[in-house]
Amino acid sequence: MTQIKSFGTMSVDWEERVDYERLRTQRLTRIKSLLKESELGALLTFDMNNIRYLTATIIGTWAMDKLVRFCLLPQDDEPILWDFGSAARHHQLYCPWLGERSRAGISTLRGATPPEANLAEDVARKIRVELEMRGLQNEPIGVDVVEPVVLFALQREGLNVVDGQQLMLQARRIKTQDEITLLNTACAMVDAAYDVLYQELRAGVRENDGVALVNKVLYELGSEYVEGVNAIGGERTSPHPHLFSDRILRPGDQVYFDILHSYMGYRTCYYRTLAIGSASQPQIDAYKKCREILDVSIDAVKPGITTADIVKLWPRADEFGFANEEAAFALQYGHGVGLNIWEAPIFSRLFSLEHPQPIEEGMVFALETFWPASDGWSAARIEEEVVVTKDGPQVITRFPAEELIVAGVKYYAATGPLPTTRDAQSHRNNPLPAGHAQPQ
Repeated sequence: MTQIKSFGTMSVDWEERVDYERLRTQRLTRIKSLLKESELGALLTFDMNNIRYLTATIIGTWAMDKLVRFCLLPQDDEPILWDFGSAARHHQLYCPWLGERSRAGISTLRGATPPEANLAEDVARKIRVELEMRGLQNEPIGVDVVEPVVLFALQREGLNVVDGQQLMLQARRIKTQDEITLLNTACAMVDAAYDVLYQELRAGVRENDGVALVNKVLYELGSEYVEGVNAIGGERTSPHPHLFSDRILRPGDQVYFDILHSYMGYRTCYYRTLAIGSASQPQIDAYKKCREILDVSIDAVKPGITTADIVKLWPRADEFGFANEEAAFALQYGHGVGLNIWEAPIFSRLFSLEHPQPIEEGMVFALETFWPASDGWSAARIEEEVVVTKDGPQVITRFPAEELIVAGVKYYAATGPLPTTRDAQSHRNNPLPAGHAQPQ
């Protein structure tokens, strides 16, 4: 099996790492080919991740939710980007692959600009003019996400607006060599964050302290964007609230984290569960069940199967305390990972059995599982990111998760494995497992 390599975060001249010119070229070639095969005359994108895929540009995470930039990819042509003020000039100077096709122009800032300023109409007019120059004004134009006022303006210009998001998702579904390297690097950075969390978590630390620590580690390692960190401890673990708090961690708590960040645009979605000080038998059992569901899922991954083949291995919602699959959505779950954390394919018993999606070589997706403990208040949550190779799955999330690891038990040995639940149980009866030095 070909090993997915791990590198540093810099570009160097003495080792082949990420080839950014190849990354840009292969992404654009892929979407241009799919556009050529489609019934669309052009693609119009407002989604920042799609714009990055097409143009290899970004102007900062502050703009992620503004829908202010827009990019047009006409059939048999190169992308045209309208960008925020002086950013357009910057791209002309520093992005030679765009040059004069980087232009100033903004949308409505999600409606915050005065409607009478007619910015929506200006966007629509710019697009119509470009399409008319190429004889594409009567062809369907695919749009990914759009403000209603801009959509209506495009329609008033006589343009046939259709869904373009599916074509973009189809392009982004299969990752290139360089995309996989970037995704693997992003995971390596989270490996480090979990290692620091393991060392620092103990009774008295708050969930938000863990969130702050993760942000510090990731940004120091070179993350461009920490999208979110879930930190869920104690009785908050069941049911999963999907939101961290200032709850103080206590001895005997289970706590799980989900770390979502971006390195060169490529994201992670990466859960781990730890115990604080010690773990009860119900917690250990829940973790084992959670791990078992995940391992069976990963073992089944190979090119040629479908999402249905994975989700049929998962328990039904009513088997772990929920009324139906909608109520339990995203607890037993899978999703593509790339420039966004929820890309195609999506795995869920809510729809995948009836509407399966194919699993193909070159896909990268996360599989995440959940299981509540019999104590009525604890739960386990684990997630692994998987690269689909011709030989099967390769897991790129490497922080140990085979057994429930106990944090807050200090061992000052020069070497040795991370303490697991067995170590912690031994520690209660006998201060140290064999081979560990006495804690100070």
